[in-house]
Amino acid sequence: MRAIWKGAVSFGLVSIAVKLYSATQEKDIRFHQVHRADGGRIRYKRTCSVCGEEVNYDDIAKGYDIGGGEMVVLTDEDFADLPLTTSHAIDVLEFVPAEQVDPILYNKAYFLEPEGAATKPYVLLRDALVDAERVAIVKVALRQREQLATLRVREGVLLLNTMLWPDEVRKPDFGFLDEDITVRPPELAMASSLIDSMAGEFQPDVFTDDYRAALQEVIDAKVEGREVVAPEEVEEAPAAAVDLMAALRASVERARAARGEQPEAGEPTPISAARSAQKAPAKKAAAKKAPAGKAAGKTTEKKAAPKKTAERKTSAKKAEPGAEKKTGARKAAPKKAPRKTA
Repeated sequence: MRAIWKGAVSFGLVSIAVKLYSATQEKDIRFHQVHRADGGRIRYKRTCSVCGEEVNYDDIAKGYDIGGGEMVVLTDEDFADLPLTTSHAIDVLEFVPAEQVDPILYNKAYFLEPEGAATKPYVLLRDALVDAERVAIVKVALRQREQLATLRVREGVLLLNTMLWPDEVRKPDFGFLDEDITVRPPELAMASSLIDSMAGEFQPDVFTDDYRAALQEVIDAKVEGREVVAPEEVEEAPAAAVDLMAALRASVERARAARGEQPEAGEPTPISAARSAQKAPAKKAAAKKAPAGKAAGKTTEKKAAPKKTAERKTSAKKAEPGAEKKTGARKAAPKKAPRKTA
């Protein structure tokens, strides 16, 4: 690594000489603009909009547009006269708990390395920060701009995090913030269950930039003159759920399945519950469409059925042999007299 700044950490009456190194690097794949026909690089010329001549870097100054086509030109001498007291120092202002610093303020990170005989006070400040469990709020001038920053310990090294000024953070102004939206307790409970089922310990090494890897594969294939291997297909997103609760339940089940967990015996799964929720409206609609007369007829038939059964049982009892003995002898029917013939 190459040091981009040299200065000293001012810690009370103690001065610690340090070198500043960029702690992060972007690994985006960069491209050049080229001519599609022959691959030639596209070059741009710095020309003046007034005289049309090409301008060298040494003749370029900084201008501030005050409107109306007027420009105020500032030279290097103008910037040199500005009162930057922290031009070569990192002034410690106070020590605060780390959780009080909103992460939205963080901008860029730098490593600090002790220089020369400053190792002893460097280690002293490092260990004191660890024992106090606090971070140092500092001011530092980088690239002719005074910046607010924090100083904390990471892997045994002092880390400087430059921050945005409070007036550089935008205020959220969205319409939904003024709407009266009520979240039902069951929905909140199900959302909490989803969070619990997806909880884990953050391990940044397990995450990879899949797009960058696929793009690098395309570039390597072009260089080697071979066929590009298509990346694996991404799993399709689930279909739209019936409602928010069904979506939450299905999400919980999916998270449990990913962890190898099985639902308890007899417990309806979120997906089955979602399917039941889809079928329920259809059954209700069918019941509403059915005529009232047909439904009443079915009810009458069901109620009349026991009476017919009772009548059949009574007839069978009368037909049993020996029934006359139990109930008494029946009177014989009188025989009809023969008709007289003239």
